Amino acid sequence: MKARIKVTLKNGVLDPQGKAIENALGSLGFGGVDEVRQGKYIELDLEETDEAKARAQVEAMCEKLLANTVIENYAVELEAA
Repeated sequence: MKARIKVTLKNGVLDPQGKAIENALGSLGFGGVDEVRQGKYIELDLEETDEAKARAQVEAMCEKLLANTVIENYAVELEAA
């Protein structure tokens, strides 16, 4: 299975990198861009073929390593390979 994971900062958490991107876009002439938030995108190829087991495995990975669940949310998308 292929797992796609999107990790983003929770609402209310300061995002200085997002703010820097927002300011850079403005200085490059891209006006009207507000509230830029940045995150991480991770793809994994898993040997597991059972979707429920794969999801549990990926969620455990997110909880233990891939996301800082104090300040970040994550979303998992699975696709059969």
